[in-house]
Amino acid sequence: MAELSLAEELTCSICLEPFKVPVTTPCGHNFCGPCLEETWSVQGAPYQCPQCRRAYQVQPQLHKNTVLCAVVEQFLQAELARATVPDGWTPPACSEAPETPEVPKSTGQVSCDHCLKAAAIKTCLVCMASFCQEHLRPHLDSPAFKDHPLQPPVQDLLHRKCPQHNRLRDFFCPEHSECICHICLVEHKTCSPAPLSQASADLEAKLKHKLTVIYGQINGASRALEDVRTRQQDLQEAAQRKMEHLRQEYLEMKALIDASEASSTQMIKEEEKRVSSKFNTIYQILLKKKNEIQTVKEEIELALKKGDEFQFLEKAAKLQAITTKPVYIPKVELNHELIKSICQGTADIKTELKRCIRQTQDKEPSDSGDPAEHVTAPAPKPSRPGKKVLKEEKKPKKPSAIGVSPSKLPTFGAPQQLADLKPAGLEAAAKPTTLQPNSVSLKAKVLENFLAKSRPELLEYAVKVILDYNTAYSKVALSENYTVASVADTHHNYRPHPQRFTYCSQVLGLHCYKKGIHYWEVELQKNNFCGVGICYGSMARQGPESRLGRNSASWCVEWFNTKISAWHNNVEKTLPTTKSTRVGVLLNCDHGFVIFFAVATDKVHVMYKYKEDFTEALYPAFWVFSTGATLSVCSGK
Repeated sequence: MAELSLAEELTCSICLEPFKVPVTTPCGHNFCGPCLEETWSVQGAPYQCPQCRRAYQVQPQLHKNTVLCAVVEQFLQAELARATVPDGWTPPACSEAPETPEVPKSTGQVSCDHCLKAAAIKTCLVCMASFCQEHLRPHLDSPAFKDHPLQPPVQDLLHRKCPQHNRLRDFFCPEHSECICHICLVEHKTCSPAPLSQASADLEAKLKHKLTVIYGQINGASRALEDVRTRQQDLQEAAQRKMEHLRQEYLEMKALIDASEASSTQMIKEEEKRVSSKFNTIYQILLKKKNEIQTVKEEIELALKKGDEFQFLEKAAKLQAITTKPVYIPKVELNHELIKSICQGTADIKTELKRCIRQTQDKEPSDSGDPAEHVTAPAPKPSRPGKKVLKEEKKPKKPSAIGVSPSKLPTFGAPQQLADLKPAGLEAAAKPTTLQPNSVSLKAKVLENFLAKSRPELLEYAVKVILDYNTAYSKVALSENYTVASVADTHHNYRPHPQRFTYCSQVLGLHCYKKGIHYWEVELQKNNFCGVGICYGSMARQGPESRLGRNSASWCVEWFNTKISAWHNNVEKTLPTTKSTRVGVLLNCDHGFVIFFAVATDKVHVMYKYKEDFTEALYPAFWVFSTGATLSVCSGK
């Protein structure tokens, strides 16, 4: 039983054969290196141990278990030696024989060809038969058999005979790879035959050398497999670093565009303020002039009603001396040169951006023998969606740009800028898909339909929401690939950005939605001091008015201690409490409403709904206030 258990321990559980190039997994189980590599290559990530099912996200680096390999080799050699000697065999003992027969260890017991009972002690190469001690006596005593050579018993004599000459085959011809007898030597005189023992020793040495070479080739293949996996992981890491670098570059470009928009907008606002101030001054002067003329008119009318001529003449002379002039409005208008230069600068930026994107797309990636080049070369592809937004002459082929899935559009700053950059042709193409959204009855019918939907039906509209790093308040920490927001004890050293909240612990989603129907869910780790909602991109980022629901540009459901409220335009609506910690948000941009659901497994119930004719693109918005409050944006379908 001990040997059986050892054989089982030295058997690969994948191929059910003794280990070949054994390797050990981090969980302590042993397998053949090629078997495990092939299993993992078919299985893919996550890589599971075939025995205990432990999963590894990254394929472990495996090395040959040299100690186990030596144990397997010794075990196989012992098994081979035991298989060549039959159990219970003992050499024949004939005390009366003239000499003790030498039976090789590699041969078994040979029966006498004469009596077929006793064990043979010699084989006659002339008679081609084996004889026991009793029937060998004629060969020993009679002179007629003196020229018959004898040798120790030969096992399987019929197989050892030459079929052509009926002689024992004692030689091996390496050129023809066959055993021959001494008569066959004449036919093989051009060959180099050798005795069986010598030929066997030579071939054994050659096979051992070949086995050593094969072991080296297997080890080389194992090292090559490990090298390929290592290079593949290095390639993936390099691609991830490149993509992260590109992401940072695009974030900086968007920040520059946002800053340029804010600067240009501020200049136009200041010019408008200057001209408006002049209009206010002119208005006050004209109002004063009008009042003076009105007073003269009233005094003249009063003087004309007096009956005393003496008093009339005194007042009339004074009133006649008062002069009034017609009202004059000076010419006041905006500085058109300034406005023109600002608009021209914006158009130049857009033209230059189009040109750069077009040049980037026209460049073909160079063909290189290094696999890493094929991964890193297509990195500029994320700029293609931007071309769909910026290019006005060509309409996009995919319907997602017409409103079906606006989440795929890049966010080049505020949504108002998106509206300015979006081609007019796309707006016209989007309108027929809304089926008369201005119809009140149609809106009500669609709203009732969505209020009655189940969670699986709502998940058909699920989108992936990613939190925007550039909008996060300095105490809001983002993790899990920008899908989890929590409150930190200290401020983070975030870079300044025009879209960043500086007063409230809030963060927005990266993508905006202006057309279509979108649904996402949020898991609340602690359902107090947090909020979930939507807002316009133009919502304030500073001051108390930047808090969700405290302005006309945002709608939300908020947990404050155990109190649940719906907020919009600084108006609060108290809601019933719920034990659910998951909130679903359904935004229907086409028919103008947003619904907040409390989610429990596959069931949902409505918490609150808003009906609104949205005028701007909408962003998912989140508020976390107290330490420990965490919001996790759930994945899509």
